[in-house]
Amino acid sequence: MKSPAHRTRDIERHAGYLKPEHCAPPPPRTGSDTMWFIRDSCGIVCGIITWLLVFYAEFVVVFVMLLPAKNVAYSLINGVLFNGLAFLALASHAKAMCTDPGAVPKGNATKEFIESLQLKPGQVVYKCPKCCSIKPDRAHHCSVCKRCIKKMDHHCPWVNNCVGENNQKYFVLFTMYIALISFHALLMVAFHFVFCFEEDWTKCSNFSPPATVILLILLCFEGLLFLIFTAVMFGTQVHSICTDETVSDGGIVSAVSLLSDFHFRNLPAC
Repeated sequence: MKSPAHRTRDIERHAGYLKPEHCAPPPPRTGSDTMWFIRDSCGIVCGIITWLLVFYAEFVVVFVMLLPAKNVAYSLINGVLFNGLAFLALASHAKAMCTDPGAVPKGNATKEFIESLQLKPGQVVYKCPKCCSIKPDRAHHCSVCKRCIKKMDHHCPWVNNCVGENNQKYFVLFTMYIALISFHALLMVAFHFVFCFEEDWTKCSNFSPPATVILLILLCFEGLLFLIFTAVMFGTQVHSICTDETVSDGGIVSAVSLLSDFHFRNLPAC
């Protein structure tokens, strides 16, 4: 039984293994290609839900808790802080969604491109058969984006995009701001419940007591859920940045990627 090294050398002897003649040259970029947006119905729905949840939190914080409050300074400070963080969160979300995460040019596995790499004898390169691209190190193919993404971490439906080399910073900021506004909202809900228990419920909100309680409980559930989720994601991303790794480089995803890369691994003719 041959070792992996023997199999690699056997592949190397086949000069046409990459089959560059099967790849058409990449199409020229047009003005419409400058805008990156994934047309995935699930991702679009998740992105819209993300914005709606932030707007719901804005509604409850402003109209249920801050405007009825008697302390103007308390309402002003918390309103500016919460709305500022919410604006930054949505701006980061939009940037993470509409930024090219580092897509490898589609169909660049042509004979001319391979020759331009000036590869040394025996040097290994990777070709993705799905998008016909020469894959750089740590690039992985995304079945949703239908492209190979440089330093792909994962595909996040909540931002309707892959998290990769070019937009990871926006994703990190998005998770941080969402975690902060979730924690801030939970603190304000706690203070508001204390205030309402000490005062008449009709004076602590412009809505009826049952409606106020339901709105606050829903906000509390939303804030707790997103605080846990985004805090974990933020910590994972920071750890990945500090160790210069991605989720796709380790764990279960790495095992799946290695199995797929075993079929993508090719050696060019020298």
